[in-house]
Amino acid sequence: MKYLLWLLKAAIFFTLFAFALNNQQDATVHFFFGTQWRAPLVLVVLTAFSAGLVVGVLGMVPRWWRHRTAARRAQASAPASTPLPTQTSTVADSNAVTPPPPDLPSIHGI
Repeated sequence: MKYLLWLLKAAIFFTLFAFALNNQQDATVHFFFGTQWRAPLVLVVLTAFSAGLVVGVLGMVPRWWRHRTAARRAQASAPASTPLPTQTSTVADSNAVTPPPPDLPSIHGI
C-alpha cells in the first residue's frame, strides 16, 4: 500500500511538472486602469491557485476561532473530576449508548 501511495504521488508530481514545462509561453494578465502583468502561464496559474487558497483560509479563520473558543468554554465548564462508572453493569447495559449531558453546548458548527 505504501508503494502504491508513492507511485500515485510520483504520477501527480510528473503530471504537474509536464504541465509546467508545456506552458512556458508568456501570458498577459490585464488589471484595472490599463495595468498588465506578463509572466509565464504556469506562474499565472500558480499565482491564481495560491490567491484562491489564501482567500479560502482567510474566509474560514473566523469560524475556526468561534469553534476554538466554544471548545475552550465547554472544556472549562466541564467538571474537573468526573466519577468513573462502576463495572457492575451487565452486558446488555454496556451496549446501550448514553447521551451527552444536556448542559454542555453543542460545538458542532453546522
